[in-house]
Amino acid sequence: MLLVIDVGNTNIVFGAYKGRKLVMTFRMGTNKSKTSDEYGVVIKEIFVMNGYELSEIKDVIISSVVPDVMHALESFVIRYCKSTPIIVGPGVKTGMNIKYENPQEVGADRIVNAVAGIEKYGAPLVIIDFGTATTFCAVNSKKEYLGGAISPGIKISSQALFDRASKLPKVEIVEPRAVIGKTTVSAMQAGIFFGYVGLVKNIVQQMKKEVGDNATVVATGGLASLICANMEEVDYVDKNLTLEGLRIIYHKNVSE
Repeated sequence: MLLVIDVGNTNIVFGAYKGRKLVMTFRMGTNKSKTSDEYGVVIKEIFVMNGYELSEIKDVIISSVVPDVMHALESFVIRYCKSTPIIVGPGVKTGMNIKYENPQEVGADRIVNAVAGIEKYGAPLVIIDFGTATTFCAVNSKKEYLGGAISPGIKISSQALFDRASKLPKVEIVEPRAVIGKTTVSAMQAGIFFGYVGLVKNIVQQMKKEVGDNATVVATGGLASLICANMEEVDYVDKNLTLEGLRIIYHKNVSE
C-alpha cells in the first residue's frame, strides 16, 4: 500500500493506494505543534476504522508547503510505517520541464497538480487549486510548466472583511440565489461568492490567451465544487488531483 500525503497551510490530506486504486482518503488540520506520536495514534485509528493496518503501508510520498511540520511527519513515517518517505522537491523526478525563473520557488503542490493534470487531461492546461491561497498554474502544449498566479483564498478574503468591518457578521460561504441581496447576510454572500467567481473567470480567460484557447481547465481543492459548479470556463473538477499527482511522481521515482 502506498500512502500519499499533501501538507497544506490549513489541512493535511492523506490518501492510501492499492496499485492505482485510491482506497481511502482523510484529512486533519495542519498543526505545527503536533508530534510524531500524535500522528501515529490518530492515523493508526483511522486506518483500523477503514479496515486496514498501518503495517500494510510499504511506501510513502509527501508534498509540503509547511516546512515546520515536516520533522514530526517524517518521524511518524519512519517510526510507524517503517519507511523512508520520498519528499517532493529538488532531485525528485517529475518528468516535467519547469520554466519558472527559479524552479525551486514553485510550491510542491503546484508541481504535483501539474504532473497529474498532464497525465489525466493532456496539455495545454490551466489548473486552479482552491486552498488557503488560490493558485492558477499554466502548462503549455509542450507540457512545460510556465508559472501562474496566486491570489488570496476565498476564506481568508472573507475573514479580512469580517475582521475589518465591525458591523458585518461572519457568514457562511454559499452560492446565493441572486446577486442582489435583500439582507446584509445575503448581500455579503453575493459579494463574496460572485466576486470570487469573477476573479476566477478573469484569470482563467487571461491565461488561456497566453497558453491557448484550447487549454483544458481543471479545478481542485476544498471549495472547487462550490465555486466552479456552474462555471463554463472550468472543464473538470477533480478533488483528488493532488493525491493522483503524488502517486504518479512516486512511480516515476521507483520505476524508471
